[in-house]
Amino acid sequence: MELSLKTAESFDEVMRFYAPTVYRIAFTRLGNAADCEDVSQDVFVRYFKANITFDSEEHRKAWLIRCAVNCANSYASSAHNRHKSDSEDWEKLAESETLSDNSTEEYFENTERRQTVLGAVMKLPPKYRTVIHLFYFEDLPTAKIAEIIKTRESTVRSQLSRAREMLKNLLEGADF
Repeated sequence: MELSLKTAESFDEVMRFYAPTVYRIAFTRLGNAADCEDVSQDVFVRYFKANITFDSEEHRKAWLIRCAVNCANSYASSAHNRHKSDSEDWEKLAESETLSDNSTEEYFENTERRQTVLGAVMKLPPKYRTVIHLFYFEDLPTAKIAEIIKTRESTVRSQLSRAREMLKNLLEGADF
């Protein structure tokens, strides 16, 4: 996909291309679809207002991911969000994949597996959910994750290790 590096140009294309990524990052932190939509909208409003010229597509992606992490963290710590109960919208996220070439049986088996894994990920503390998502779902290296969440790379590696151990314990006994 050929995208301009200037924010004012092709805003709709940028939004369509990166909206799923921004939404997933917000969801990893917040776990509520309505809140994630609010955060996603805020990220793209900031992007539109920023009027930045990016050096590369990697730079644009990193900026959007950093903005999504910041906005989700701010939203999570807001007074509005502190008084809400946790939602289980992650089940809807796991079911949202369409039937492709899989049989119906395979689709439901994969959906159940995905719900189990997502449920376990959503039980992790937020800092672990974030690094797991950025590493496994966004395919970012630990150095880039450290830059995005403004910490040391060794801290990211430690958090990934701890998160994997927690997931292992949470998924013990799950039928995979």
